[in-house]
Amino acid sequence: MDKKIVIQIPTWLGDAVMATPAIENIIGHFGDDYKYIILGSNVSVKIFEFHPKISQIIVDDTKKGGFRYLNIYNLAKSFGRVDTFFSFRRSFSARILQFFVNTKRKYGYKRLTSEQIHLVLRYNDFVNHSLKTNYKAGDLKIYTKSSPIKIGVPKSGTPDLSGLKNSSLSPKLLGLNPGATYGSAKRWYPKEFALTAKELSKDYDILIFGGPTEVEQAGEIEKYLQEFGVTNYTNLAGKTTVTELIEYIKNLDLFITNDSGPMHLAAAFKIKTVAIFGPTKHIETHQWNNPNEIIIRKEIECAPCMKRVCPLSHHNCMKQIKSSDVLERL
Repeated sequence: MDKKIVIQIPTWLGDAVMATPAIENIIGHFGDDYKYIILGSNVSVKIFEFHPKISQIIVDDTKKGGFRYLNIYNLAKSFGRVDTFFSFRRSFSARILQFFVNTKRKYGYKRLTSEQIHLVLRYNDFVNHSLKTNYKAGDLKIYTKSSPIKIGVPKSGTPDLSGLKNSSLSPKLLGLNPGATYGSAKRWYPKEFALTAKELSKDYDILIFGGPTEVEQAGEIEKYLQEFGVTNYTNLAGKTTVTELIEYIKNLDLFITNDSGPMHLAAAFKIKTVAIFGPTKHIETHQWNNPNEIIIRKEIECAPCMKRVCPLSHHNCMKQIKSSDVLERL
């Protein structure tokens, strides 16, 4: 019978990416004699799609239909006998799942220090504490297709990942990411994104990213670019899967982004990134081990507040950041 290790990963894409060094240490610790199962949201599990050591990926859909806690019970029992269970979540539902998993070795994530440290280190400390080890946190790790897809700039319709980016003959690629799933307080302004892209459009073709709920912000950037006479852009918001997004981001030459999941995807490939921070703690969630990161933020009294929406209604932590602040750092 296979010895199974089930790993419940964080719900949010960025948090899941930041858990990858700790997960690599789990796999390195137990070795090849185990079957590794990843459990997570339909978004976060996508970063493990091509991982050579992951045997199975399970999407947690226990919120869909019926009584959720019965669904959680059934999910736990579906694993069968498990050698070890790790959960990188602190929610009540995660604790319920952990209770019902059939194993004597189960570990639930805890914050082990009140000190302000990077989330990568928190996750890695959790693993070390659980296993009584002292592994260091390595780089973020996302495996992609063995034959990497090179991309060009699709001009309309559904993105086409089969086009080629022909090295020095093609313009460089600039990615813009105006979204942030956590809340509006983390979002820089579309006009400032567009003003920045206008100045860079002479040297870069432009890709605008965004999930299904971020189409509006991306559309505003597109509107401004049209007003500025910029034509070498493609709006990909709402048109890419997470797998496709990863392929696009890893081919960028420059990425300008809010504190978000895609920001951490870029960190995994050490893409040159301008990371714009307002209400969140850059010390805890900036790009991990990316020497090409440029952090833009303003020192104001009320930041970081960690709120989804500005509680003071002025949003100065983002409003005071201008296109010129970005351009002068490039």
